[in-house]
This record gives sequence, C-alpha cells and structure tokens, in this order.
Amino acid sequence: MEIRKIAMAAMAAAGLFALTPGHAMAHSDGHIDTQAAPHGGQLRTAGSYHLELVVAKDSVEARDNAVIVYLTDHAGAELPTVGAKGTATILFGKTRTSIALMPDGGNRLKGSGRYASTPDMKAIVSVTLAGGATEQARFTPLVRPGASAQDGHSGPMSR
Repeated sequence: MEIRKIAMAAMAAAGLFALTPGHAMAHSDGHIDTQAAPHGGQLRTAGSYHLELVVAKDSVEARDNAVIVYLTDHAGAELPTVGAKGTATILFGKTRTSIALMPDGGNRLKGSGRYASTPDMKAIVSVTLAGGATEQARFTPLVRPGASAQDGHSGPMSR
C-alpha cells in the first residue's frame, strides 16, 4: 500500500512539473524546424523564448554583414527588446567572430560583424531581456532540416 502512495505522489509531481511554464510549452529543435520562420531565418528555443536568427545568406567572402534576432514567446507573441542585450558568436570555416546585439525596435536585436555565409556556418546566440535571465541557443542558419549532416547523424543539410 505504501508503494502505491509513493507512485501516485511521483506521478502527481511529474504532472505538475510538465505544466510549469517553460516545460509545458517548450519545443525541441526538431519540432521548431517544422515551423516557418516569419523573417526567413532559423528558429530555435531558448528557455521560455523562441529566437529567430537572420543572417546574410549570400556573402561568399567575409565582409561586414547584419545579424538580426527576433524574439517571441512560445505562443508566437512578440517580446519587446527595450533594455535587452545579446551576443551572436558566428563560426565559419576556422574563423570565429563575436557580434554585439542591441535593441532595434519591436522584438528585434541587431548587430553587424565580419563573416562569410558558408554552408558549415554555426552561431551561438545569447540574449538577456531587461531584468531576465540570459538564454542561449545554437543555430546552423544555412542548412535545411531533415537530411543528413556532415558528421553522418541525421539532421540539417546544406541549402
């Protein structure tokens, strides 16, 4: 009888955990890859936010290019970026560049930095809203979801 009470308590606790903000609405990268990004970028989940990273897609040579991050909640509502800050670390080839992101009106953070649009480009974006915790997401902004990755695992394929 005691085991039954413990099992019921554990199930109740698990149910409450699943209903807490950030868990009930959280999406995996696989799930979010099935959604269309409103601005043509790549969507990722970062804590209780969705981030859309938009980068230059046609910069064959490294040059100064814009980086834009749009913030929404899990329901798709825009989050104002007044007082927010962020950083985008762009990795392309053997080069790494860090770009400061500043509020750019509405739900946008924007910065610019020197990078090339290579098929293997990766980005790590960190965002801190005013008075909030820092959230981070990893991107492969120039790949299409669903095909084989270069390392042989299922995942993105170059566009």
